Amino acid sequence: MSNLALTNNDNFAALAENMGMLADTDSGKQKSTLARLKVDHSGVEGETVIKGKKKTILAVDPGQYCLELTNGTKVYGQSPVIRLYNQRFMYKKYVQSATGSGSGTYVKTVMATDLKSSLEDNDGGFNCGKPSGWIEDFDSLDDKTKALIKSIKRTRVLFGLVSISNPVNNKGEEVDAIKEVPFIWEIDNRDAFKIMAEPIKEMAVINSILPQHNLVLDTEERTIPTGAKYYLPSVKLEDEVLNLLDADQTIFNDFNNWIFSYNEYVLKAHKSLEKVVDVAANVETPPTKRLSKKDKEVKDKPLEDLVKEELDDKEWDDA
Repeated sequence: MSNLALTNNDNFAALAENMGMLADTDSGKQKSTLARLKVDHSGVEGETVIKGKKKTILAVDPGQYCLELTNGTKVYGQSPVIRLYNQRFMYKKYVQSATGSGSGTYVKTVMATDLKSSLEDNDGGFNCGKPSGWIEDFDSLDDKTKALIKSIKRTRVLFGLVSISNPVNNKGEEVDAIKEVPFIWEIDNRDAFKIMAEPIKEMAVINSILPQHNLVLDTEERTIPTGAKYYLPSVKLEDEVLNLLDADQTIFNDFNNWIFSYNEYVLKAHKSLEKVVDVAANVETPPTKRLSKKDKEVKDKPLEDLVKEELDDKEWDDA
């Protein structure tokens, strides 16, 4: 936790480090009380009645931003305005359920201001199992190691306030405007990771800290070889330098406290599972038979899965 004063512009270096800005200028199940922001790739289907027959329509177009509020409600908008207060980095890995159906779980590390050191994860290991050190020849690795590396996502985590004009709900109906709602945004797509570094670099160059500028978001459409479309964020740094008030200091400290609590949660899980691994290491267990999984046709896969598979093959060298 930190009590650094945001209004002390002479202390830029310390503030920038505490906000997690310096990683981009260096040539590195807990219930959330924060809304979650993400780019929606699929849109939301709805129904309408035409000549007495039900028809499926897109109630919400793909390529918009989805904000999931703390009560589970989702709202959508094309051009949110965000004001950042903190940035962190972590690794995460999705683990499919044992039966191969239903929702899986995530292995996640603690959040740090860069990725230069090994990070404890909530599975009792480090870096979600990612091998340490530089991998000079990826192709020389065995298939199991390749698959593991591809499954582990380098993640940029942004914290701030989001405002959305003219948002809609999952039925496409207009709802009240979103005004300065605290959010967390986990960015694990390789290209999006780099895109969202740019405005932070720009702020660092002019000695501005994160809350001194608004960022205007949008999206750009991309297509993978299968023809499926996905969307990347685009971002514009607003020139206006915002005044820092006592309320901003409180918000900054609140985000720091949230990060501290999250890391404590992960560390507790890490230490608990680490002990289990230590004991189990000396216990001989019989081999288990792996359940076979029936392959699904590509056409039946969700868009998110198709995009993920296509991009996974390109991300290992940046992980």
